[in-house]
Amino acid sequence: MKRLRNFGYRTYQAIMRMAGYILDFSSPELIEGPGSVKRLPAFINSKGIDNVLVITDKGLMGLHLLDGMFAGLDAAGVKYTLFDGVQANPTIPNIEEALGLYRRDGCKAIVAFGGGSSMDCAKATGARASNPRKSITRMRGLLKVWRRPPLLFAVPTTAGTGSETTVAAVITDPSTHEKYAINDPKLIPPYAVLDPELTLGLPPHITSTTGMDALTHAVEAYIGRCNTKKTIEMAEKAVKLVFDNIETAYSNGKDMEARGNMLIASYCAGIAFTRAYVGYVHAIAHNLGGLYGIPHGLANAVILPYVLEFFGEDGWAPLARLADIAGVKASGGTDAAKAAAFIAAIRGLNSRMGIQDKFTQIREEDIPLLVTRALKEGNPLYPVPRIMDAKDCEAIIRRLVA
Repeated sequence: MKRLRNFGYRTYQAIMRMAGYILDFSSPELIEGPGSVKRLPAFINSKGIDNVLVITDKGLMGLHLLDGMFAGLDAAGVKYTLFDGVQANPTIPNIEEALGLYRRDGCKAIVAFGGGSSMDCAKATGARASNPRKSITRMRGLLKVWRRPPLLFAVPTTAGTGSETTVAAVITDPSTHEKYAINDPKLIPPYAVLDPELTLGLPPHITSTTGMDALTHAVEAYIGRCNTKKTIEMAEKAVKLVFDNIETAYSNGKDMEARGNMLIASYCAGIAFTRAYVGYVHAIAHNLGGLYGIPHGLANAVILPYVLEFFGEDGWAPLARLADIAGVKASGGTDAAKAAAFIAAIRGLNSRMGIQDKFTQIREEDIPLLVTRALKEGNPLYPVPRIMDAKDCEAIIRRLVA
């Protein structure tokens, strides 16, 4: 029975891999470099857009990070409406509130300014705007955004989610405390701004967890079974950039080069997993976030080494290659030794940046629900090296309990 089930999962994944060759995974057009956000208003105007909805959060507003862009929009003759109510895990009511503003003021495009939550909220708002008869719940899953959303200009202020180049919008349903994704190539933002100046003020703990989020994206994409030449190249580049720059960005947040390299790492990892998918790290992390509000980057950072260990020899070869790329030294020359060293290096990064290795929030009575929801997300969609069943998933979650 287990063998037949796994065969069904692999068949589904093979079909999805073939479908990837006919879907449009075009990467965003980039505006990049220090101060590049200042060029965005004139760029928006050049696209014939004179009225936008800006989606962000109150924290960024309090830091006045958007002041320069607002002044530029005024100077360029682009009207804007502000929605700054994005939550850490954007909810369906969040999206509906933003949608109401978009419709009320006759907006023609959306600017997402912030971290992954702002991007997710903006993508889902755009999807609702162009698909008014489809609720967020009905767009859950794959390829259910029928009509292309309005133009989206993505301005990331963290280096981790890669949401400025991905097909996904991750949403939380507050009625069920469930976190899930809408996945459709139509959600890939057409334009993105990579401005390292916007990340200079990130606190160290945000720098570390969002950076480890980018690493998780790259690693899960790389070790999966749905890679292309481009996703392999992007994942390898992202892993190298993270290992070379994350601790510098963490310890010296004003280092412009390290900040810029982390933005590129996040972007490359986003390209990789948009086409090659993620895996069980995300399946578990999404549900810890939905149930307990644990930040996504933190959840991924903690869970990643445990899931990589679970894959065992099925993950040794690609992890060994990543160890070589990242410059991780192993005690032996075998794939097994290199893979173990790579996993240990991830734990080392976490430890040196003050990231925990367990969670105190997980309750015993919630474990069956976490297992069910994680496997519902992961199987059959994610083309992982080794398929996980309920017993395997429960064992990993129990290892995460502090």
